[in-house]
Amino acid sequence: MPIYSYAGINDKGKKVNGTVEAENEKAARSKLRKMAVFPTQLSVGGSLSSAKMGLTANIDFNKMFQRIKLQDIALMTRQLSTLLKAHVPLVESLQAMSEQIANEKLKVVVTEIRQKVVEGGRLSDTLKQYPKVFNDMYINMVTAGENSGSLDIVLSRLADFIENQQKVRSKIIGAMIYPIIMGVVGVGLMVVLLTFMVPKMTSIFKDQKMELPLPTKMLIFVSDIFSNYWYLVLILVVVGIYFLRRWIKTPAGKEYKDGIVLKAPVFGHLARMVAISRFSRTLSTLLASGVPMLFAMDIVKNVVGNVVLKKTVEDTRDSVKEGESIAEPLRRSGQFPPLVTHMISIGEKTGSLETMLERISETYDSQVDNAVSTMLSLLEPVLIMGMGGAITFVVVSILLPILQMGDLGSIGR
Repeated sequence: MPIYSYAGINDKGKKVNGTVEAENEKAARSKLRKMAVFPTQLSVGGSLSSAKMGLTANIDFNKMFQRIKLQDIALMTRQLSTLLKAHVPLVESLQAMSEQIANEKLKVVVTEIRQKVVEGGRLSDTLKQYPKVFNDMYINMVTAGENSGSLDIVLSRLADFIENQQKVRSKIIGAMIYPIIMGVVGVGLMVVLLTFMVPKMTSIFKDQKMELPLPTKMLIFVSDIFSNYWYLVLILVVVGIYFLRRWIKTPAGKEYKDGIVLKAPVFGHLARMVAISRFSRTLSTLLASGVPMLFAMDIVKNVVGNVVLKKTVEDTRDSVKEGESIAEPLRRSGQFPPLVTHMISIGEKTGSLETMLERISETYDSQVDNAVSTMLSLLEPVLIMGMGGAITFVVVSILLPILQMGDLGSIGR
């Protein structure tokens, strides 16, 4: 029976280490729990230090490249809320969470959080040490839950929010996969035609030394570039994408790009609806959880995902700080539809702002679903027509000289 070396924390919160004999790792952890020891490290045989330093240690590449996804955080939040609602103490709830989380990286994070809570730290303060896992909204809502004594309710709202955001994101990504594949295939097909097929067919016309129609001249010109200078085209594309991405990361580039996105036909309307839904749902969730208005606006501006709308939210926050309502500066900006500002205004007057914001979010989530379906139904025929048009241009450009040669031959006879 193997011997496991462990390091952990006992029921008094003190760090302990030692060895335990068990059939497997699960049995070893079970024995340690019966000994009132929560293991933070566990390895087979020898000491923990030798296990860490051993050159023959097994490397789990899945763990190395595993990411903590939104659905992992949502599931963890939901389960933690359920345990707290059942009046299970926070430390025990975190311990139970660490034992059943499938994502190894998140399991390590929760284990470390549990250890710090045992040592006397607040949950919200501990979460701040993991900014890549828990964003500002998550931390501030947990803080509000701790201060109000309703952490279980806040965590449940957080889980609902994260699940909803993930659902909207998945729908948009899923809807775009097919058009992107069609676009890539279409571009690849045209590159192959221009690089390999067209030069062989147009070489016949060059040998005839005849006056070619304009479409054929254009086709030969483009084909010559792709077949003879493809490496320059590739370099220009790569360099162009590199500098464009660098420019977009600058403040001016971000603002210009986001402004273009909002003005784009079809896509702009969809992007605006998604941003307004995020704004409404996030602000509603924060306010319902007890986060102060100005603090909530600081968080909300970072979740809209658009620099232009972010500036609008910042200006609104400044106006609210000076005693103005939320609806009026949003209306003046022209970035939020009249329906949204009107509903917010009613919510402020009736004292039901959180409810109104939630209704706005639900309305726009439904509109996003319809817009994605409409966009997909329009995008498919547009892509098909575009590919068909490009191939038709190639075919016509090749046929025109052939027909012209036939006419000249008949005249000569």
